Amino acid sequence: MRFTSHKQLGSLKALCMAGVLALGAQPTMAEPTIMEGFPPTAESQVTLKNYRDYPYNRWSFHNLGAIANTLMIPRAGAIQSLTEANNPTLGQLQVTDGYGKQRSVDQILDSEDTDAFVVLQGDKLLMERYFNGMSRYDQHIWFSATKSLTTTALGILVEQGKIDLNASPVNYIPELKGSGFERVTIQEVLDHSTAIDFKENYTDLTSDFFQHYAPAMKMAFLPGAQDVQPGDTEIYGIYDFLARFIKPDTTLEPNQAFDYNSANADLAGWLISRVSGMPYHQFIQQHIWSKLGTEHDAYIAADRALMAIATGGMNTTARDAARFGRMILNRGQVNGEQVIPANWVDTSLAITDHDKAKMKANTKYKDNSWIAYKNMWWIIDENQGEYAAVGIHGQVIYINRAANVVIAYFSSQPTASAARNPQFQSKLFAAQAIARHLQSASSASTK
Repeated sequence: MRFTSHKQLGSLKALCMAGVLALGAQPTMAEPTIMEGFPPTAESQVTLKNYRDYPYNRWSFHNLGAIANTLMIPRAGAIQSLTEANNPTLGQLQVTDGYGKQRSVDQILDSEDTDAFVVLQGDKLLMERYFNGMSRYDQHIWFSATKSLTTTALGILVEQGKIDLNASPVNYIPELKGSGFERVTIQEVLDHSTAIDFKENYTDLTSDFFQHYAPAMKMAFLPGAQDVQPGDTEIYGIYDFLARFIKPDTTLEPNQAFDYNSANADLAGWLISRVSGMPYHQFIQQHIWSKLGTEHDAYIAADRALMAIATGGMNTTARDAARFGRMILNRGQVNGEQVIPANWVDTSLAITDHDKAKMKANTKYKDNSWIAYKNMWWIIDENQGEYAAVGIHGQVIYINRAANVVIAYFSSQPTASAARNPQFQSKLFAAQAIARHLQSASSASTK
């Protein structure tokens, strides 16, 4: 399928000049001061075209509401306070980083494009640092860490008996009949094992990702795409893309392979809305965000049809991201209230040998820490309860049950992918070192 208004999108030459969703533009010259002046100079101006390019992303990632369509997710209720107990020794811990060098946690955070770093053990705030003009009051884009929020929300409907994980999504969304999602189960959607004939390609500007998914998402720049009207194209919003473009990969069977694909999470978001009868962002607000005791409102990016982007649009403060992580750490409970069914939280760690084999077979991730991908969570050690929500450019909510630790951190790394990315690995190794240290200290104090 093609845009019927394809001429509006400009020539291929114009597309190649755009380069919006490339894997982050590496700095090759002196970095400009971003958003300098009133109004900003042309060289320092952040736009939809450059907002993911380095160093513009150092401003845009904690100001996404100025760039994208957004929908508000208001906080509610009493704030769940955190006990500030700064522990400076955490920053001094020595870590073998992603480059194989010995550095302190502080040195890693200072040098690897960190925007925010928050460490909780229980309700104690042990470490909190901000960079690049970000503060504790600023919301930052989660990107694909949003996927873990989406499956957390979907679990509410599963536990209510409203969604059958062994059913096809077509049972709930008839528009998917004939698509690549018809032959799969919802569990396979959650595990990114759908065997669909669509690949995320961030570098080929003639790819299906650029031509259809990215402009429908409205989180990428294509000449003319922002002006397209619903009647001008078959694929206006994300849901159109899922129903009309995704086809099965006939060389694979569902559940045969792990193939990370953002379309799966957008389908999970569509299921939430269709089954609940509520827009995704309102469901999140009513069932999760209003119950976490957050300090601030959240907001989520919306697609061209003004539907929330369930695959990667969430924006919150770092402290509030950590509060979400703490709820997951506590098996869905906040201040005595069971917000998410404990059984559903636990299922993300109930991985099988087949789950591990699928991850091992995907060579893209062979040098990373993950042993499985379950319910859109990245699993490190199921026995320790060590896992994470992860988004491109270095967004992470790290959870370690054994250490009773949550670490939420945001970044503006030049390179999007976490795979074989020493910047990403360095910060993950730092988080793990902190958790190990705190677990050891807690064990020693009880002896």
